Amino acid sequence: MRSIIYIILGVIFGITMYKAETASWFRIVEMFQFQSFHMYGFIGSALFIGVIATQIIKRKHAKDIDGNTIQIVPKDKSIKRYLFGGISFGLGWALIGACPGPVFVLLGSGLYSMIIVIFAALTGTWLYGILKHKLPH
Repeated sequence: MRSIIYIILGVIFGITMYKAETASWFRIVEMFQFQSFHMYGFIGSALFIGVIATQIIKRKHAKDIDGNTIQIVPKDKSIKRYLFGGISFGLGWALIGACPGPVFVLLGSGLYSMIIVIFAALTGTWLYGILKHKLPH
């Protein structure tokens, strides 16, 4: 039953991203060329909601779906970690024209070249799992 709920929420998320044009390569290019506020507004509102939700979870000691208290562990502060991660994420975003979230939305909208992107993302994740202990964290 839980899997069906996750699938339904994923479909709703995909439809929202598609209808809001946040999966559009043209909107992403407009954002990087500072020609439109559309994507900044969408990302900014998501950031705002995420910060508020995180504070509520921390202060109310919210519980997950299984009844366990949600634990938000502070991240290690490291320049290398965020520098390398940000550069690789940004380069991938710029080369593909989409961040990881809309890749499945773009595939669902009929852009079948995203199969290559999904395969590359899964391969990169697999490689990270293998090389994780050798990378700066």
